[in-house]
Amino acid sequence: MSSKKTLSIREMGEAASAASRRLAVLSSRRKNNILEAMAEELEARRSEIQAANKLDLEAGAKAGLSKAMLDRLALTDARFDSMVKGIYDVIALKDPVGRSLGGWVRPNGLEIEKVSVPIGVIGIIFESRPNVTVDAAVLCFKSSNAVILRGGKEAIHSNRALAAAIQEGGEKKGLPANAIQLVQTIQREAVRELVQLEGLVDLVIPRGGEGLIRAVVEQARVPVIKHYKGVCHIYVDKDADLNRAVDIVDNAKTQRPGVCNAIETLLVHKDVAEAFLPMLANRLIAKGVELRGDSESCHQIPEAKAATEADWDEEYLDLILALRVVEDQEAAMDHIHRHGSKHSDAILSENESAQKLFLQQVDSSTVYVNASTRFTDGQEFGLGAEIGISTDKLHARGPMGLEELTTYKYQITGNGQIRP
Repeated sequence: MSSKKTLSIREMGEAASAASRRLAVLSSRRKNNILEAMAEELEARRSEIQAANKLDLEAGAKAGLSKAMLDRLALTDARFDSMVKGIYDVIALKDPVGRSLGGWVRPNGLEIEKVSVPIGVIGIIFESRPNVTVDAAVLCFKSSNAVILRGGKEAIHSNRALAAAIQEGGEKKGLPANAIQLVQTIQREAVRELVQLEGLVDLVIPRGGEGLIRAVVEQARVPVIKHYKGVCHIYVDKDADLNRAVDIVDNAKTQRPGVCNAIETLLVHKDVAEAFLPMLANRLIAKGVELRGDSESCHQIPEAKAATEADWDEEYLDLILALRVVEDQEAAMDHIHRHGSKHSDAILSENESAQKLFLQQVDSSTVYVNASTRFTDGQEFGLGAEIGISTDKLHARGPMGLEELTTYKYQITGNGQIRP
């Protein structure tokens, strides 16, 4: 699509709005054929796309990006494979558009049906991870939404290459013009213009650091679904299986520390702190994790640094873990309530009453029993590629897949009824 003239942000919104009407009438089979063509084009351009990604990684290293940011930016072979597989996963999912959500007939004979429909035009604003270009485009397209993508400057070469591949691949099978658009400029003003396109953009989903998301929310004149950060917790109960707990905490912290569903704070019941904390420390310190604890945690782990009050609210996105020993489960839940971000929190316990209480009282979008928080992910939930994670309560919550990219309308059929 490089041969086409560069549109202004408003022109992109107008073009997307027109495309959304054409998308609304595409059959599921047609959409799946287009998606398959996108996947094939990505594979055909793998070396070209990874070469573009290398340019971004080199520029990022020179600019002093952190290891965590560079990790998010990298399109490794495994991530490329996963990105392409995600398209086929979405193809296999049921079309979320046109589902009957209920129907009834009124005494006057009016037939009323509630039907799922696309949201319309969605703006996705994101940082670092170039795979979001594909994930977001694919999910929006499958749910018959037009999408305007605006990635970060650190991934501009990768994003342009990925967007060109899916646009041009999709067009071979009939992708409507301007159904998927990438903002080509890296100027910040483009973000402000995009989130203020009232009447053209129906929803904005920002994905990135807290600073980006807050800036979007402050400027937006259209609805925004977001999560600010992932201050995720695991609480190790007095009735936890401690050996299993070490494995779960290790995975939740070290498997990929630079993502929003990695834990940042560990809460440990006082009755098991003496037995559990040294076990855990042996594992985590060997993996390079810096531990920051309260006084009791530091007593049990001499290598730990003293935590400050700010540590309880910190999203490290790094190999750093805050530790606190608590009196009981109520104290753990109070801590999560005060310092959590309503993202993902877990209890490790063999006590069913404790499990039930945690599930009921912890007000996060995703709550776990005896499992790592790292599963908060659309693909891991079986939703296909993920559009984002919401800690809001309206209209979507937790990992957002196809269904969360639809709304509904009432369709009423009559035979001449008029209201008396």
